Amino acid sequence: MQEIDPHFEALLLYLKESRGFDFTGYKRSSLMRRVNRRMSQIGTTAYPEYLDHLQVHPDEFTALFNTILINVTAFFRDADAWEYLRAEVLEPMVAAKPAESMIRVWSAGCASGEEAYTLAMALAEVLGAEQFKERVKIYATDVDEEQLNEARQATYGEREVQNVPSALVERYFEPVNGRYTFRKDLRRSVIFGRNDLVQDAPISRIDLLTCRNTLMYFNAETQTKILSRFHFALAESGVLFLGKAEMLLSHASLFTPIDLKRRVFRRVPRLYAPPGVAFADPPPNAGSPVTGLDELRTEVFSASPLAQLALTSDGLVALSNRQLEKMFGVSSRDTGRPFRDLDLSYRPVELRRYIEQAQLERRGLRVSDVEYHRGTDVSYLDVQISPLTGADGSLLGVNLIFHDVTASRRLQDDLEHANQQLEAAYEELQSTNEELETTNEELQSTVEELETTNEELQSTNEELETMNEELQSTNDELQSINDQLRISTGQLDEAKVFLETVLTSLQAGVAVVDPDLRVRMWNRHAEDLWGLRSGEVIGHHLLNLDIGLPVDRVRPLLRGALGADGESAEIRLDAVNRRGRAVTVRVACTPLRSRDGVPRIGDGVIVVMETA
Repeated sequence: MQEIDPHFEALLLYLKESRGFDFTGYKRSSLMRRVNRRMSQIGTTAYPEYLDHLQVHPDEFTALFNTILINVTAFFRDADAWEYLRAEVLEPMVAAKPAESMIRVWSAGCASGEEAYTLAMALAEVLGAEQFKERVKIYATDVDEEQLNEARQATYGEREVQNVPSALVERYFEPVNGRYTFRKDLRRSVIFGRNDLVQDAPISRIDLLTCRNTLMYFNAETQTKILSRFHFALAESGVLFLGKAEMLLSHASLFTPIDLKRRVFRRVPRLYAPPGVAFADPPPNAGSPVTGLDELRTEVFSASPLAQLALTSDGLVALSNRQLEKMFGVSSRDTGRPFRDLDLSYRPVELRRYIEQAQLERRGLRVSDVEYHRGTDVSYLDVQISPLTGADGSLLGVNLIFHDVTASRRLQDDLEHANQQLEAAYEELQSTNEELETTNEELQSTVEELETTNEELQSTNEELETMNEELQSTNDELQSINDQLRISTGQLDEAKVFLETVLTSLQAGVAVVDPDLRVRMWNRHAEDLWGLRSGEVIGHHLLNLDIGLPVDRVRPLLRGALGADGESAEIRLDAVNRRGRAVTVRVACTPLRSRDGVPRIGDGVIVVMETA
């Protein structure tokens, strides 16, 4: 058993008192795992700290409940079980009901409604759409209002309806903006509402109740409570349809399996005892008078298989039979003797005091378990002492009857011994049965836990699929942007090549400088004119270059081109080319301009150097 964490129980109590959600009946292992998951998402490690967070941030309740209430469902989930339900349950149920009678169905724990609409499609296939609308009511309940609101919309995406056969999609869904909406005329027969299986009263007179993979989240005590409510909710021959992790092996008094593999059970009806009937014995028929009764009574007394002795009221032996003589040696020869003179009066048991008591109280007495030794044999006797009274109530005497109960005593001893052995065997069997039940409950708990984990994983997988789709969409956008950048880069490379070709084709030396007068471009004719390659000048200050041009006289033109007005100017200068010859060079400085001809102040200057 898992130890109870008082801080976690306090958190559950707060959820119950503040929001009406009672999670105290849920299995602690899976419940704590899901709460811890939510706590890790907001960076909280302790339950008291998380309780404080809930008190300060009311919106956190929604996120917590969405994490706890794993709403994993699908249309026709476990298709084989639904096919069996249709063929072996729904069709016989419809056939057995009167033609105009209502069919009431309850989908407990319906989540986002797929199961409720699956029931609607299955019944519509059996009844036909018109009969379905007139005769069927499907009550779909859950504790999650957000999921109920989604179910009421009856609209699902392509991924949700992928398990529905295409023929049923065509008959029961209408495509709207890329999604599928359940038929409105049939939708009216499905009623959604909030119902807490632990706290709220069940819906009654239900013919079919589906509660699939919901019970496995509750502990054994809460499961028993819910199943008792389901038993009350179902009609006498009602059917319960559960999920594949729910067996009901320990609830045979409530439900009996129709098909255990597919988890279909029938309600066990209540048994009512019929009223009893009393019968009176008929009165005896009056007969003819009988003669010779005295002799007959004497012979009957003598031939009795029980040893008998009759005494007079004053204690004298009156009658004895043959069985008494055989057992104790008292015969007709002892008639008239005082009973106290016989060995029988005190052996095997003191009888005189019992005889006096019977005479005094005028009631019969019985002395049981009298041990009587005859040689090596031991017998057991019951002695019955009965007072004999006359018609006037006077005491006539006493009758003693000795019952030999040896055989029954031995049988009783054997029976007690057998009972002891049986009790020991039963205790062993009970112990074994309890161990098996414990093992079965542990296995059942393990199966339910695995199913819970599976549904959590399925929920996580759906979240990951959604994230993957979003990432794929983002990747596609990035790929598109990358393609555009690649095209733009190619276009820039082509433009650069074209520009270099144009500059190379000019018959003048051309240099482009930035606002700091550092060379950004140096064409082929500039290399031929001054003898410096582009790799030697790019990035260097133009006025610091060792060329045969009086650059100091060019400085004012550069400053004017970079000034606020962006003035273009030119000058003729005497210079020395790379061969050392004196040449006259026309130098023109023009600011870089935009497409509409406006100078781009501060972007740079084009310097054109041409020999005159």
